[in-house]
This record gives sequence, C-alpha cells and structure tokens, in this order.
Amino acid sequence: MTDAVPTEFTHDLLVIGSGPGGQRAAIQAAKLGRKVAVVERKTVVGGVCINTGTIPSKTFREAIMHLSGYNERGLYGASYMVKEDLGMADLLHRTTSVITHELDVIRSQLHRNRVEVIAAEASFTGPHTLRLRDVRPGQGGETWREVSARHIVIAVGTRAARDPKIPFDGKRVLISDDILDLTTMPRTVAVIGGGVIGCEYASMFAALGVRVTLIDQRPRLLEFIDHEITDILTYQLRQNRMTLRLGEAVQDVTPTGDGVRVTLTSGKAVQADMVLYAIGRVGATDRLNLGAAGLGADGRGRITVNGHYQTAQPHIYAVGDVIGFPSLASVSMEQGRLAACHAYGVPTQSVPELFPYGIYTIPEISTVGKSEEELTQAGVPYEIGKAQYREIARGQIIGDEQGTLKLIFHLETRALLGVHIIGSGASELIHIGQAVMSFGGTVDYFVNTVFNYPTLAECYKTAAFDGINRLGSVPVLEPKLEPAPDVGSVVPAD
Repeated sequence: MTDAVPTEFTHDLLVIGSGPGGQRAAIQAAKLGRKVAVVERKTVVGGVCINTGTIPSKTFREAIMHLSGYNERGLYGASYMVKEDLGMADLLHRTTSVITHELDVIRSQLHRNRVEVIAAEASFTGPHTLRLRDVRPGQGGETWREVSARHIVIAVGTRAARDPKIPFDGKRVLISDDILDLTTMPRTVAVIGGGVIGCEYASMFAALGVRVTLIDQRPRLLEFIDHEITDILTYQLRQNRMTLRLGEAVQDVTPTGDGVRVTLTSGKAVQADMVLYAIGRVGATDRLNLGAAGLGADGRGRITVNGHYQTAQPHIYAVGDVIGFPSLASVSMEQGRLAACHAYGVPTQSVPELFPYGIYTIPEISTVGKSEEELTQAGVPYEIGKAQYREIARGQIIGDEQGTLKLIFHLETRALLGVHIIGSGASELIHIGQAVMSFGGTVDYFVNTVFNYPTLAECYKTAAFDGINRLGSVPVLEPKLEPAPDVGSVVPAD
C-alpha cells in the first residue's frame, strides 16, 4: 500500500456499486458540480435491489396478490382465484417488465446528471487509487485501467450467505436470487431462515397454496419487530397452512429422488420439492482489496463507519447494506446523499432514527419508532391504542378483516413513540405516523384531525381514541407541533 496522495485525480468522487446508496451518492455529488463515476462489476446497473432483490421480490409478491385473488378471499371465499393453474411464468412476466423499466430509469438519471458509468470490477491499490478490470463482454481478454479519486464511496451491497455444507444447485436447493430462474411451481417448499427474506418468500408461496415449512433456530419470527405484530403474523401464516419449526436447527440438507430432505438436530425431518436457504447476507467486500486502502471488514464482510458514514479513512465513505442494519434500500439512498453532502461540506439534516421499516410478507408489516419491548426495557412509561381493520369501513370494503394498527405514546406527555401496522397498505400508512413523530406530535393529533372516509387511514383516529380511553377521563389536548427543521439548500438527489 502506498500512502502518497496523488496531486491530480481522474475523478472528484468514485462510487463503487450502483445500487440505491451508490446512485444517490453519485447523483448528489454530480449536482454539486463534481466529476463523478460509478463503477459497477455487473453489466447492468441497479445492484441487488433492482436485479435480484427488492424490486423483483416485491413485484413477484404483487403478482401473487393479484393473480391468486388473495385480497378478495375474505369476500368471495378461500377458493377464489383470479387465474387458475398459476405458473411461475405468469408471476415472473410482470417482474421482468418492472425490472426493465427501473433499469431504464436509473440509466437515464445517471446519464442526464453526467455520471460516468464504468462496467468494471474495482480493487484498491491505495487509499485514493483503484484498479478496474473491464467486465464488458467481447473485449478480447482482460482489460485493466487505473483511476484515482479525492473521495470514494463504497456501496457494494451484500450477497446471500451460503453454508458450504449445503448442496446448492439453483433448482432444488436455492438462495433467494435463484427464484427468478424457476420454471415450475413447487408443491412443497422448506424455507431455512425466519428473517425478513425467509418470511417474505415463505408467506408468498403459502398464499399460492404451496405447502410451506419455515425453519428457524430462534423462538420467534422477526425478533426486532413489536412482538404483538409478529404474533399476528405467526397466526396468519398458520392460517395459510404454513408449518413453523421455530427453535429448530438444521443438521443436514440432502437431495433425494423426488425432492430434498431437511434433517433437523431434534431428529425431525422435512421433505420438500424445493429448499430456500435464507440465513442472512454478507457484505460483498472480499474482492475490494480493502487492506491496500488501510481498511478492513468484519467476519460478515461489513465495514464500520461513523455518524457521517466515513470509514477509518476519512475520505472513504461506505453506505447501504455493506455497513449493516437496517439494510433497507430507502435508508441506503439517504445514506448515499448524506455521505456525498458531507464529503463536499454541504450542511444537511436528517432524521435517520425515524426511518420506517417495511416487511413485505403476506400480510404486510411496517413499523416506525419504538416497540413495547424496547420501551419496557428502557423504563419509559407508555400506553397503547389499537384499531382493527374490521372496525373500519374500508377494511370491510377491501376484505381485510385481520389488519391491525397500533400506536404507542408516552403516558405523561402523550408524545407519539411508535407506530406498528400489519395488514393491507401498511408500508404506505406508516408515513402518516412517521410524519407526526418527526414533528414531535402527540397522540391527540389524530383525534383532532379529519381523515378521508372511507380509508384505512381512519385507523389512526380509532387507535388514538382507544389509547386515550385507556387513560380514563383525560381531556383531549390540542396538538403542539414544532416547526420543520431547516434542511439547508441541498438539491434533491435526482
């Protein structure tokens, strides 16, 4: 490694990775008048988010929700389906169309902001220098080039973790990336891992009528989510005929003549047509040669950063899934923007602790703020208010009678501390609560506000009344909202 800083740079900012965090960092820096390049080791932009992760899985879910008639079963019966004999081709047709559109949008954004896109694999040769190996097809052998940058953003994302003892083949034993290549619908599926990805795909296949067994070593699903919400999810998954093997560890995965056999350490065995392995993800940092830049990664390939997303080298930033929790595309975008602004001394203000978490299981979950468990552990006095979708006219209209919206507020100040939703539209509804929390609002805001009728948003008002009624005869207070903080003159990163 050389510690010499070049006197001239080929770029002001070099971004490694073209996922959500990398895109926003690059575009923000370009809008600040910097010479920017994005290095992407695949031949398409967008990273895991667009090509194999967030966008494909959520589009796959939307196709399932529509074609299976899942949302209407409460109205027309459990056997109702929009299309009989659903196949993988039916579900993936829409996915391919959406991916193509999103790729075109990203390419257009980068092009019109004059961000150079380099199809290459990057590896550090020094704190400011990288070696790029051309990955474009038909280049007549390996082609290398050297680049340098005053600032660098690492946004390489993650890849699915693989246990070397498990015989992955992409057909019967898969990771989530392989689902887009399936050609036939399995009758039975075993999902190993009860995290976000495992729960999402398990619930999707269950909604299609596939017999699913979900296996996880932990005693409950999604432990970081409010436990009342995960209890509702667990109940509804079982209603969809899913078998949950919680507190169970996998001993062996063996392909058989007619499928795959999963043997558990307890002695139980699960036979399935297909096994989906969804035990976490690791940072895609192994090929970066981080040591040459004076950096390192932990055992799961993640890079440590400070509050400004700076690594141990102050001019090198890291954003997105490669720095760990929360590993959300939405948060990655904000991290990329903030990192670019910090690199060039542009004042910014954000509220990262109030990010909403969306989990696209069936039913959908979204949450913002603190859970009951967190507040209890911290010794914060609180009360809750709940609304059931079945109490709301809109819930009856759309056929969702199982949805729940839960508010948590401070027992004394009545400040809103958390919002937790499970049911249709949860990831959209959550932003109402997020906005009130960001302005320091109280639960009384919802009592004093008029919502469109009939809408699911009315759940906020119902839940607020429920919570206040739990307090006894306490007068309703006028909402006292603080003015919005000054966020500076930063141009939006698009």
